Amino acid sequence: MSKQTSITSTFLGLLLVAGVAAAGSFGLWDGFALPPVVFGAIAAVGLQWIAFMFAWRFQSERFFDLTGSATFVMVVLLSMFLSRAHLGPLDVLLATAVIVWAVRLGCFLTARIHLAGSDQRFEAIKRNFFWFLMTWTLQGTWVVVTAGAVMTVIGDGVAQPIGLIEIGGLLTWLFGISIEAIADEQKRKFRLAGSSSFISSGLWSRSRHPNYFGEIVLWSGLAIAVLPSLNGWQLITMISPAFVWILLMRISGVPMLEAKSDLRWADDPSYDEYKKTTPLLILRLW
Repeated sequence: MSKQTSITSTFLGLLLVAGVAAAGSFGLWDGFALPPVVFGAIAAVGLQWIAFMFAWRFQSERFFDLTGSATFVMVVLLSMFLSRAHLGPLDVLLATAVIVWAVRLGCFLTARIHLAGSDQRFEAIKRNFFWFLMTWTLQGTWVVVTAGAVMTVIGDGVAQPIGLIEIGGLLTWLFGISIEAIADEQKRKFRLAGSSSFISSGLWSRSRHPNYFGEIVLWSGLAIAVLPSLNGWQLITMISPAFVWILLMRISGVPMLEAKSDLRWADDPSYDEYKKTTPLLILRLW
């Protein structure tokens, strides 16, 4: 990746962070010197840059995923702390949901990197200063845009009640994180068994990317849960599930994995049959 492309992508990532933070802060400036969602956005990017300096110094990507997960935990805790203690049941449940998801995913990804010894995605990236910086900056963008709606509601200084819409959203989150966790565990066990083939059992027989399906569903659930509490320009933070879908389906998730699998098992008829009969994302129910 060229220097100009890396710098442009970094700038666009920061612009997106600023846009989500500005939207989430709508109507909150009268009650806060600095709305929690804005503070959280600044802290998220700042933590990525601090981590980048260590990563560049030691040419290591081993703590990249762990830093990303820790940043999600940090921004929701900051939102709770800065909300002036005006927390309702919904605020607490939203924070718990994000923390549970982040801790589970962070532990899973960190363990995977530990077993593999390195992350092949970073072999070229970590040797290019601007490309590596862009990657860390965009991780901060991922955190802020994905969790922006939750940060807004937790940190708005209002004790949020729970109604039927909120319950429906939280149940959707529970369904999504269950799918994601089960799919990750099934694939982990498949790899530990020593198989060098592609996984086509369990949830992976119903979707080629069930873990990503669960990821999109769980963030959609949290977006539903916060919807009644958002006002005016704050509704822009509802882009969270759409952003996750674009990220996984068009940028860093499915395209890379599908291309890698197509190359690795190009001459395997069973893989061709698997692709033809198994949905790309949404779970097949029969």
